[in-house]
Amino acid sequence: MPRYYEDKPEGGACAGVKEDLGACLLQSACVLQEGKSPRQCLKEGNCRALQYSFFECKRSMLDARSRFRGRKGY
Repeated sequence: MPRYYEDKPEGGACAGVKEDLGACLLQSACVLQEGKSPRQCLKEGNCRALQYSFFECKRSMLDARSRFRGRKGY
């Protein structure tokens, strides 16, 4: 599911995960069929794995150990 862009400039540390999370929410049945907002669908538990990956990426930006290990995410 991750998308890798060679020609696209860097948009930040967690830009790839954030973009994939947004695409997952917009393509979910919750948004398309039920007509709910992506925020409501995220609270209901859709795209949970990407939400957790985005959280881990953001948390690794604040972690001092990430200097040695590198940031999580793509």
